[in-house]
Amino acid sequence: MAEGNPATMMTVVSARVGGAAESMIVEQRPVPRPAPDQVLIRVAAAGINRGDLLQRARTYPAPAGTAFDVLGLEVSGTIAAVGAGVTRFAPGDRVCALMKDGGYAQYALADESLVLRVPRGVDLVDAAALPETYFTVWANVFDRGGLMPGQRFLVHGGSSGIGVTAIQLAAHFGAEVFATAGSAEKCAACQALGARHAINYRDTDFVRAVRDMTAGAGVDLILDMVAGSYLRRNLEALAIEGTVIMIGLLEGVETDFNIVPLLTRRLTITGSTLWARSPAQKAAIREALEQKVWPLFEAGAVRPVVDQVLPLDQAAAAHRLMDQNRHIGKILLRP
Repeated sequence: MAEGNPATMMTVVSARVGGAAESMIVEQRPVPRPAPDQVLIRVAAAGINRGDLLQRARTYPAPAGTAFDVLGLEVSGTIAAVGAGVTRFAPGDRVCALMKDGGYAQYALADESLVLRVPRGVDLVDAAALPETYFTVWANVFDRGGLMPGQRFLVHGGSSGIGVTAIQLAAHFGAEVFATAGSAEKCAACQALGARHAINYRDTDFVRAVRDMTAGAGVDLILDMVAGSYLRRNLEALAIEGTVIMIGLLEGVETDFNIVPLLTRRLTITGSTLWARSPAQKAAIREALEQKVWPLFEAGAVRPVVDQVLPLDQAAAAHRLMDQNRHIGKILLRP
Protein backbone atom coordinates (compact mmCIF):
# COMPACT_ATOMS: atom_id res chain seq x y z
CA MET A 1 0.00 0.00 0.00
CA ALA A 2 2.70 2.48 -1.05
CA GLU A 3 2.06 6.19 -1.33
CA GLY A 4 1.01 7.10 -4.85
CA ASN A 5 -0.70 3.69 -5.23
CA PRO A 6 -3.39 3.57 -2.52
CA ALA A 7 -5.55 0.56 -1.80
CA THR A 8 -8.90 0.21 -3.56
CA MET A 9 -10.96 -0.34 -0.37
CA MET A 10 -10.80 1.26 3.06
CA THR A 11 -12.39 1.08 6.49
CA VAL A 12 -14.56 4.02 7.56
CA VAL A 13 -16.77 4.78 10.55
CA SER A 14 -20.13 6.09 9.35
CA ALA A 15 -22.58 8.14 11.43
CA ARG A 16 -25.27 8.19 8.73
CA VAL A 17 -27.82 6.59 11.09
CA GLY A 18 -27.45 9.26 13.77
CA GLY A 19 -28.09 8.96 17.49
CA ALA A 20 -26.03 7.54 20.35
CA ALA A 21 -22.36 6.65 20.08
CA GLU A 22 -23.28 3.02 19.36
CA SER A 23 -25.13 4.09 16.21
CA MET A 24 -21.86 4.55 14.32
CA ILE A 25 -21.12 1.80 11.77
CA VAL A 26 -17.72 0.36 10.78
CA GLU A 27 -17.79 -0.57 7.09
CA GLN A 28 -15.75 -0.93 3.92
CA ARG A 29 -15.89 1.61 1.10
CA PRO A 30 -13.95 2.37 -2.06
CA VAL A 31 -10.99 4.70 -1.62
CA PRO A 32 -11.94 8.10 -3.09
CA ARG A 33 -9.96 9.80 -5.82
CA PRO A 34 -8.77 13.36 -5.33
CA ALA A 35 -10.49 16.00 -7.42
CA PRO A 36 -8.56 18.99 -8.76
CA ASP A 37 -6.82 20.90 -5.93
CA GLN A 38 -7.42 18.03 -3.51
CA VAL A 39 -5.04 15.56 -1.90
CA LEU A 40 -5.72 12.02 -0.70
CA ILE A 41 -4.20 11.36 2.74
CA ARG A 42 -3.39 7.94 4.08
CA VAL A 43 -4.60 8.61 7.63
CA ALA A 44 -2.24 8.07 10.57
CA ALA A 45 -4.78 9.47 13.05
CA ALA A 46 -7.98 11.49 13.21
CA GLY A 47 -8.86 13.97 15.93
CA ILE A 48 -12.08 13.74 17.96
CA ASN A 49 -13.88 17.05 18.41
CA ARG A 50 -16.98 18.11 20.33
CA GLY A 51 -18.59 18.97 17.01
CA ASP A 52 -18.31 15.30 15.97
CA LEU A 53 -20.53 14.27 18.88
CA LEU A 54 -23.09 16.95 18.06
CA GLN A 55 -23.03 16.07 14.37
CA ARG A 56 -23.54 12.39 15.21
CA ALA A 57 -26.54 13.37 17.36
CA ARG A 58 -27.83 15.73 14.63
CA THR A 59 -27.69 18.76 16.92
CA TYR A 60 -24.84 20.65 15.20
CA PRO A 61 -25.61 23.71 13.04
CA ALA A 62 -23.78 22.28 10.03
CA PRO A 63 -23.13 24.29 6.86
CA ALA A 64 -25.45 23.73 3.92
CA GLY A 65 -24.54 20.67 1.89
CA THR A 66 -22.89 18.80 4.75
CA ALA A 67 -23.43 15.04 4.61
CA PHE A 68 -23.99 13.52 8.06
CA ASP A 69 -21.98 10.45 7.23
CA VAL A 70 -18.28 9.93 7.92
CA LEU A 71 -17.27 12.29 10.71
CA GLY A 72 -13.84 13.77 11.30
CA LEU A 73 -12.70 17.39 10.99
CA GLU A 74 -8.94 16.79 11.09
CA VAL A 75 -6.38 14.13 10.28
CA SER A 76 -2.66 13.55 10.04
CA GLY A 77 -0.91 11.16 7.71
CA THR A 78 1.02 10.90 4.46
CA ILE A 79 -0.02 12.04 1.00
CA ALA A 80 -1.14 9.02 -1.02
CA ALA A 81 -2.20 10.81 -4.21
CA VAL A 82 -2.78 14.33 -5.50
CA GLY A 83 -5.35 15.82 -7.82
CA ALA A 84 -4.77 18.03 -10.82
CA GLY A 85 -3.39 21.44 -10.00
CA VAL A 86 -1.83 20.47 -6.64
CA THR A 87 1.61 22.07 -6.37
CA ARG A 88 2.44 22.25 -2.65
CA PHE A 89 2.53 18.51 -1.92
CA ALA A 90 3.65 15.21 -3.40
CA PRO A 91 3.03 11.55 -2.47
CA GLY A 92 4.87 10.61 0.70
CA ASP A 93 4.76 14.05 2.34
CA ARG A 94 3.90 14.06 6.06
CA VAL A 95 0.91 16.34 6.61
CA CYS A 96 -2.03 17.26 8.79
CA ALA A 97 -5.22 18.77 7.46
CA LEU A 98 -8.45 20.52 8.34
CA MET A 99 -11.55 19.19 6.58
CA LYS A 100 -15.33 19.45 6.61
CA ASP A 101 -15.82 15.71 7.23
CA GLY A 102 -14.43 12.29 6.32
CA GLY A 103 -11.58 11.92 8.82
CA TYR A 104 -12.77 8.68 10.49
CA ALA A 105 -11.28 6.57 7.71
CA GLN A 106 -8.11 4.94 6.46
CA TYR A 107 -7.97 7.49 3.62
CA ALA A 108 -9.37 11.02 3.58
CA LEU A 109 -9.68 13.82 1.06
CA ALA A 110 -8.60 17.37 1.90
CA ASP A 111 -8.37 20.64 0.01
CA GLU A 112 -4.75 21.46 -0.67
CA SER A 113 -5.27 24.95 0.77
CA LEU A 114 -6.11 23.48 4.21
CA VAL A 115 -3.17 21.08 4.47
CA LEU A 116 -0.02 21.79 6.50
CA ARG A 117 3.23 19.90 6.75
CA VAL A 118 3.80 18.16 10.07
CA PRO A 119 6.25 20.35 12.01
CA ARG A 120 9.70 18.89 12.56
CA GLY A 121 9.87 17.18 15.93
CA VAL A 122 6.13 16.37 16.06
CA ASP A 123 5.05 12.72 15.91
CA LEU A 124 2.91 11.92 12.86
CA VAL A 125 0.04 10.51 14.95
CA ASP A 126 0.14 13.38 17.46
CA ALA A 127 -0.11 15.86 14.58
CA ALA A 128 -3.80 14.94 14.22
CA ALA A 129 -4.34 16.96 17.41
CA LEU A 130 -3.29 20.20 15.70
CA PRO A 131 -5.52 21.46 12.87
CA GLU A 132 -8.95 22.06 14.44
CA THR A 133 -7.68 23.57 17.67
CA TYR A 134 -4.92 25.73 16.18
CA PHE A 135 -7.16 27.06 13.40
CA THR A 136 -9.88 27.83 15.97
CA VAL A 137 -7.62 29.46 18.56
CA TRP A 138 -5.67 31.56 16.07
CA ALA A 139 -8.83 32.79 14.31
CA ASN A 140 -10.63 33.71 17.53
CA VAL A 141 -8.01 34.68 20.11
CA PHE A 142 -5.55 36.48 17.85
CA ASP A 143 -7.42 37.50 14.68
CA ARG A 144 -10.85 38.21 16.13
CA GLY A 145 -9.87 38.90 19.75
CA GLY A 146 -6.66 40.79 18.97
CA LEU A 147 -4.86 39.46 22.06
CA MET A 148 -1.78 41.54 22.79
CA PRO A 149 1.27 41.00 25.03
CA GLY A 150 0.57 42.02 28.60
CA GLN A 151 -3.19 41.55 28.37
CA ARG A 152 -5.11 39.25 30.68
CA PHE A 153 -6.70 36.28 28.93
CA LEU A 154 -9.16 33.73 30.37
CA VAL A 155 -9.97 30.45 28.64
CA HIS A 156 -12.75 28.22 29.91
CA GLY A 157 -12.21 24.48 29.61
CA GLY A 158 -8.47 24.92 29.92
CA SER A 159 -7.78 21.19 29.77
CA SER A 160 -9.77 20.64 26.55
CA GLY A 161 -8.15 20.44 23.13
CA ILE A 162 -8.99 24.10 22.54
CA GLY A 163 -7.91 25.02 26.06
CA VAL A 164 -4.44 23.47 25.99
CA THR A 165 -3.81 25.15 22.64
CA ALA A 166 -5.06 28.56 23.78
CA ILE A 167 -2.99 28.44 26.97
CA GLN A 168 0.24 27.63 25.17
CA LEU A 169 -0.17 30.23 22.42
CA ALA A 170 -1.40 33.03 24.67
CA ALA A 171 1.40 32.45 27.16
CA HIS A 172 4.02 32.32 24.42
CA PHE A 173 2.83 35.62 22.94
CA GLY A 174 3.05 37.38 26.29
CA ALA A 175 -0.43 37.30 27.80
CA GLU A 176 -1.19 36.65 31.47
CA VAL A 177 -3.25 33.47 31.18
CA PHE A 178 -6.17 32.43 33.40
CA ALA A 179 -7.88 29.06 32.90
CA THR A 180 -10.86 27.25 34.38
CA ALA A 181 -10.95 23.47 34.69
CA GLY A 182 -12.94 20.87 36.62
CA SER A 183 -10.37 19.15 38.84
CA ALA A 184 -7.09 19.71 40.66
CA GLU A 185 -5.36 17.46 38.12
CA LYS A 186 -6.68 19.48 35.20
CA CYS A 187 -5.76 22.77 36.88
CA ALA A 188 -2.21 21.49 37.40
CA ALA A 189 -2.03 20.53 33.72
CA CYS A 190 -3.14 24.05 32.72
CA GLN A 191 -0.42 25.60 34.86
CA ALA A 192 2.20 23.24 33.44
CA LEU A 193 1.28 24.46 29.96
CA GLY A 194 1.65 28.14 30.85
CA ALA A 195 -1.46 29.32 32.69
CA ARG A 196 -0.45 31.64 35.53
CA HIS A 197 -3.78 31.10 37.27
CA ALA A 198 -5.93 27.93 37.17
CA ILE A 199 -9.39 28.00 38.75
CA ASN A 200 -11.31 24.86 39.68
CA TYR A 201 -14.81 25.91 38.70
CA ARG A 202 -16.36 23.08 40.71
CA ASP A 203 -15.38 24.59 44.05
CA THR A 204 -14.55 28.24 43.22
CA ASP A 205 -16.59 30.99 41.57
CA PHE A 206 -14.42 32.03 38.63
CA VAL A 207 -15.79 35.59 38.59
CA ARG A 208 -14.79 36.20 42.19
CA ALA A 209 -11.44 34.48 41.65
CA VAL A 210 -10.63 36.60 38.60
CA ARG A 211 -11.61 39.78 40.42
CA ASP A 212 -9.45 38.83 43.42
CA MET A 213 -6.46 37.91 41.24
CA THR A 214 -6.63 41.16 39.26
CA ALA A 215 -7.36 43.54 42.16
CA GLY A 216 -10.86 44.07 40.79
CA ALA A 217 -9.76 44.98 37.25
CA GLY A 218 -10.92 41.83 35.41
CA VAL A 219 -9.56 40.22 32.26
CA ASP A 220 -9.30 41.72 28.79
CA LEU A 221 -10.35 38.72 26.71
CA ILE A 222 -12.34 35.54 27.42
CA LEU A 223 -12.60 32.50 25.15
CA ASP A 224 -15.78 30.62 26.07
CA MET A 225 -17.22 27.35 24.78
CA VAL A 226 -19.89 27.01 27.51
CA ALA A 227 -22.45 29.76 26.79
CA GLY A 228 -25.71 29.60 28.78
CA SER A 229 -25.29 31.14 32.22
CA TYR A 230 -21.61 31.74 31.54
CA LEU A 231 -22.36 34.74 29.32
CA ARG A 232 -23.58 36.89 32.21
CA ARG A 233 -20.73 35.74 34.43
CA ASN A 234 -18.18 36.37 31.69
CA LEU A 235 -19.33 39.98 31.43
CA GLU A 236 -18.84 40.34 35.20
CA ALA A 237 -15.27 39.03 34.86
CA LEU A 238 -14.29 41.37 32.00
CA ALA A 239 -12.22 44.50 32.37
CA ILE A 240 -13.43 47.79 30.93
CA GLU A 241 -13.54 47.50 27.11
CA GLY A 242 -13.04 43.74 27.44
CA THR A 243 -14.24 41.14 24.94
CA VAL A 244 -15.82 37.71 25.25
CA ILE A 245 -15.64 35.37 22.27
CA MET A 246 -18.17 32.54 22.12
CA ILE A 247 -17.14 29.40 20.24
CA GLY A 248 -19.36 26.72 21.81
CA LEU A 249 -22.74 26.05 23.37
CA LEU A 250 -22.16 23.36 25.99
CA GLU A 251 -24.65 24.90 28.42
CA GLY A 252 -27.25 25.94 25.88
CA VAL A 253 -28.17 28.70 23.46
CA GLU A 254 -30.31 30.99 25.62
CA THR A 255 -29.50 33.21 28.59
CA ASP A 256 -30.53 36.46 30.28
CA PHE A 257 -28.15 39.24 31.26
CA ASN A 258 -28.20 42.89 32.23
CA ILE A 259 -27.27 45.00 29.23
CA VAL A 260 -26.25 48.06 31.29
CA PRO A 261 -22.66 46.88 31.99
CA LEU A 262 -22.29 46.20 28.27
CA LEU A 263 -22.93 49.88 27.63
CA THR A 264 -21.29 51.56 30.59
CA ARG A 265 -18.13 49.44 30.53
CA ARG A 266 -17.93 49.30 26.72
CA LEU A 267 -17.83 45.50 26.52
CA THR A 268 -17.90 43.39 23.36
CA ILE A 269 -19.62 40.05 22.78
CA THR A 270 -18.69 38.21 19.61
CA GLY A 271 -18.33 34.67 18.39
CA SER A 272 -17.70 32.41 15.44
CA THR A 273 -17.56 28.85 14.20
CA LEU A 274 -14.74 27.50 12.07
CA TRP A 275 -16.83 25.05 10.07
CA ALA A 276 -19.00 27.70 8.41
CA ARG A 277 -16.09 29.84 7.18
CA SER A 278 -15.32 29.91 3.47
CA PRO A 279 -12.36 27.94 2.07
CA ALA A 280 -10.57 31.22 1.36
CA GLN A 281 -10.99 32.38 4.98
CA LYS A 282 -9.68 29.07 6.29
CA ALA A 283 -6.76 29.19 3.87
CA ALA A 284 -5.82 32.62 5.25
CA ILE A 285 -5.74 31.14 8.75
CA ARG A 286 -3.55 28.30 7.48
CA GLU A 287 -1.07 30.79 6.04
CA ALA A 288 -0.89 32.64 9.36
CA LEU A 289 -0.27 29.38 11.23
CA GLU A 290 2.52 28.39 8.86
CA GLN A 291 4.24 31.75 9.31
CA LYS A 292 3.69 32.49 13.00
CA VAL A 293 2.93 29.24 14.84
CA TRP A 294 4.47 26.24 13.07
CA PRO A 295 8.04 27.45 13.79
CA LEU A 296 7.14 27.35 17.51
CA PHE A 297 6.79 23.57 17.36
CA GLU A 298 10.27 23.22 15.90
CA ALA A 299 11.61 25.48 18.65
CA GLY A 300 9.88 23.42 21.36
CA ALA A 301 7.77 26.40 22.50
CA VAL A 302 4.44 24.62 21.97
CA ARG A 303 3.44 20.97 21.58
CA PRO A 304 0.44 18.78 20.86
CA VAL A 305 -1.28 17.43 23.97
CA VAL A 306 -2.77 13.96 23.44
CA ASP A 307 -4.75 12.18 26.14
CA GLN A 308 -5.48 8.86 24.42
CA VAL A 309 -5.20 7.16 21.03
CA LEU A 310 -7.83 4.52 20.26
CA PRO A 311 -8.26 2.22 17.25
CA LEU A 312 -10.55 3.54 14.52
CA ASP A 313 -13.11 0.82 15.12
CA GLN A 314 -13.47 2.04 18.72
CA ALA A 315 -14.87 5.41 17.66
CA ALA A 316 -17.94 4.88 19.86
CA ALA A 317 -15.71 4.39 22.92
CA ALA A 318 -13.79 7.55 21.99
CA HIS A 319 -17.04 9.52 21.83
CA ARG A 320 -18.08 8.20 25.23
CA LEU A 321 -14.70 9.25 26.65
CA MET A 322 -15.23 12.78 25.39
CA ASP A 323 -18.74 12.83 26.85
CA GLN A 324 -17.28 11.86 30.25
CA ASN A 325 -15.05 14.96 30.07
CA ARG A 326 -12.14 13.41 31.94
CA HIS A 327 -9.52 13.86 29.24
CA ILE A 328 -6.71 16.41 29.12
CA GLY A 329 -5.92 17.48 25.57
CA LYS A 330 -7.07 15.53 22.52
CA ILE A 331 -8.51 12.06 21.96
CA LEU A 332 -7.39 10.52 18.65
CA LEU A 333 -8.46 7.59 16.48
CA ARG A 334 -5.81 5.54 14.71
CA PRO A 335 -6.65 3.32 11.71
